[in-house]
Amino acid sequence: MSKKTKYRIYAVIFVVIVAGLIYWFYIPANSTPGEYDSFAQCLTDSGAKMYGAYWCPHCEEQKKLFGDSWKYVNYVECSLPNAAGQNAVCNNAGIQSYPTWEFSDGSRVTGVMQINEISQTTGCSILAAETIDSDN
Repeated sequence: MSKKTKYRIYAVIFVVIVAGLIYWFYIPANSTPGEYDSFAQCLTDSGAKMYGAYWCPHCEEQKKLFGDSWKYVNYVECSLPNAAGQNAVCNNAGIQSYPTWEFSDGSRVTGVMQINEISQTTGCSILAAETIDSDN
């Protein structure tokens, strides 16, 4: 086998390995929708948002309730790097503790809220992105 042929074989193997690594690290392992995707998107569409901090254990607990659907929730990070205080957005909003949910009517709830509580407050259905008829 000539050096040129060996070089081509090694080049093809290298490209296949690199492509495999890119696929492995950059393609999500689970691309199925999250359990609450529609609900979380409805929350954002309704104007609800959660203020929190990356170091806050209750915020982490709240995020875990949403699982993979958390990415659709309007989340405002309040902490400065190294937990060195609160950013201007949260200061101006008067946020004093985490997590704090703010709803479109201006009402707020501090602390972890269960999914059904958020649903009742916003009118967003847990099962679909449609709004619950509050007259029933």
